[in-house]
Amino acid sequence: MKSLFAICVSLVTILLTPAFSQQPASSTAACTFADGKQLSVQYEKSASVQKVDLAEGKLWMPGAKPMVLFTQADLDVGTSQIPVGAYSLYLIPGKGHWTLVINKNVNKGEYDQQQDLLRLPMDVGQLSSPEQFSLFFAHMAPKQCNLRIYDNKTGAWAEFHEK
Repeated sequence: MKSLFAICVSLVTILLTPAFSQQPASSTAACTFADGKQLSVQYEKSASVQKVDLAEGKLWMPGAKPMVLFTQADLDVGTSQIPVGAYSLYLIPGKGHWTLVINKNVNKGEYDQQQDLLRLPMDVGQLSSPEQFSLFFAHMAPKQCNLRIYDNKTGAWAEFHEK
């Protein structure tokens, strides 16, 4: 009886492993302010590297799903403020500039521009060598974390300041 159970478990594991391995990998980037409050972004990394068409200037998301920003602190971003909470993030890449869209709707579904909290122009620079899509935070000061996004030979970043 135990042998039959072990065989069934092994068979189910073998059959389901390919299905799970083809799912996009979820990644998290985080930054902790000096007071211990955290800022993080969760996003899907697709199995195949997606190429961003910088000429189009259309709304884009890695893994074809919105990124999710979680903040435990009130933030100043550019001239705007972001209260504690969860938000959807989108990118609008363009030649020479990118825009970070922070949207109040975190429910899975269609993007609704009327739910935008803010659209933030991102600083952009050229990388010396091509990079696969990556997203991470750089802790710049006790109350400052910079979101950095690299794709191909483009690097874009935005500053988040704790209030």
